[in-house]
Amino acid sequence: MSATDVSHNAKAARSQRSGRGHRGSAAADNGTTNAAPTPIDDTNTTHLGDQLPWAPVLLNPQRLASATIGTLRRGANYTSQLASIVTGGSPIGPKQGDRRFADPAFTDHPVYRRVMQAYLALCSEADAAVAEADLGWKDKELLQFFADMVTSLLAPTNVLLGNPAALKRAFETGGASLVLGLRNFLQDVRFNGAMPSQAKQGALRVGEDLAVTPGGVVYRDAVCEVLQYTPTTPQVRQRPVLLIPPQIGKYYFMDLSPNRSFVEHAVSRGLSMFVISWRNPGPDDREYNLDVYAASVLRSMDVVAEITGSDQLNTLGLCAGGILTSIVLAYLADAGDHRVNAASFAVTLLDFAEPSPIGMFNLPVLVGQARRRSSRKGVLDARSLGMVFNWLRPNDLIWNYWVNNYLLGRDPAVFDILAWNSDGTALPAALHHQFLKIFNLNLLVRGQLQILGAQIDLGKIDIDVYATGALTDHLTPWKGCYRTTQLMSGDMTFVLSNAGHIASLVNPPDNPKAHYFVGPDPGPDPDAWRADAEEVRGTWWDHWADWILARSGAEVPAPTSVGSDTYPCLQPAPGSYVLNAAAPS
Repeated sequence: MSATDVSHNAKAARSQRSGRGHRGSAAADNGTTNAAPTPIDDTNTTHLGDQLPWAPVLLNPQRLASATIGTLRRGANYTSQLASIVTGGSPIGPKQGDRRFADPAFTDHPVYRRVMQAYLALCSEADAAVAEADLGWKDKELLQFFADMVTSLLAPTNVLLGNPAALKRAFETGGASLVLGLRNFLQDVRFNGAMPSQAKQGALRVGEDLAVTPGGVVYRDAVCEVLQYTPTTPQVRQRPVLLIPPQIGKYYFMDLSPNRSFVEHAVSRGLSMFVISWRNPGPDDREYNLDVYAASVLRSMDVVAEITGSDQLNTLGLCAGGILTSIVLAYLADAGDHRVNAASFAVTLLDFAEPSPIGMFNLPVLVGQARRRSSRKGVLDARSLGMVFNWLRPNDLIWNYWVNNYLLGRDPAVFDILAWNSDGTALPAALHHQFLKIFNLNLLVRGQLQILGAQIDLGKIDIDVYATGALTDHLTPWKGCYRTTQLMSGDMTFVLSNAGHIASLVNPPDNPKAHYFVGPDPGPDPDAWRADAEEVRGTWWDHWADWILARSGAEVPAPTSVGSDTYPCLQPAPGSYVLNAAAPS
């Protein structure tokens, strides 16, 4: 199918579904079409106790009585299960994939088996108690977060005597594993905020082992660098792609090691690829907000247009970078600027009324605490950000490494994703505050966000859009990502990938587990879409590449070098900002 055919079909589909984006917009929610947005008062004058998730229960005698009865019922149920466990009649076992209890002792040894079963029964009752709680979804998410923290802490495998694998290793090594574990613990106390390291420091180096796809820095300002990648095909498509990564974390999770790099794969398909690399902000950058970052994206678009000579480009926004991308697209639509031909969003949540773990942080007392922390420091530091994300999956991202590093006395694995995950960035205080407000008040969907003097209305975005979600995403659940297809007005494509938040993005063609789901034209019900979707073996990278190639214009001779006379190559990729270099003076 030619680019002209795609454009014609998109316009026809767009005509059939005109107004879809506005059905999810603020205007539709308010039952009006041209009404000015109502002012938002995000102040909070309630007492601390009124802000906590259990306040609605404690302040309502009927709900309090129901909660008390439910707690007593769960306690009685747990007691009954303990009796069955002690007598050896309990069938309770770990869920598939729970590696904590992989040691044969948890099956064969009567004491260890009963300890494991008692713990798993406790976890089950705790989860059931949260599920039955008479609370809104945000409060339930917060209670589940606390419950997961406590139950993961109580796992018997977190202590030496409760971990048969650690005891065996200590015996086999003559205690050397315990000495090595103590060494690892003291190093983490000194250098990693007393949290177990996920990756061996220095084992993989950016620019040598990671982020090695050839290219160069063609633009730099105080906010970002723009990287252009060297073509590997004789011809490239006329319209380039600009990848906009999240401001939280560094861009190179999309350019990891060779054969595991999305950028490398896109270049191999004949796409002209540009990537924004954000500078890691410091306290002096506390005023950097969405206006600053949106203006930086617009400047980057100008750079890409000048270098390629194309009056249009395509965008790919990832996670929080997708939030920024949607804002820029709405700004351009409001201005009647058609420089973006098609847009892609990967694991991006735009409607924060959709249930997601991040919603639990909208509790006023937590929002206020987070605001004060970043205001005091000027940034929300990388370690604090990383700790929040790690505690969302404590068994996998904290206690797994506690056992490996300290009880077993082993070094963390050398793995590219984990090396990237440990190489975090800070978030400027002003941007952090805006994100909190967007999350808390759902400003994007309500149409009550102003950026660069424009009122942001996602329903005005009337271009082809490709959106992805991930089946086991713990941060931006796929049904929330699906909502993107209902907020904009163009031709929509939704793809559901296997794996979690980052693993779904790092999904190379040779991954034997890779698969994704494609379905019909996205309607309002994600479950209906999922029921009609078909599973495809392989990576969504290829599906996206086919989709974007059809919207990238004709083939033109590949440039022999990166940059142009106006924007010459400043240095080879991956540049200096990814290495935490300071802004140019």
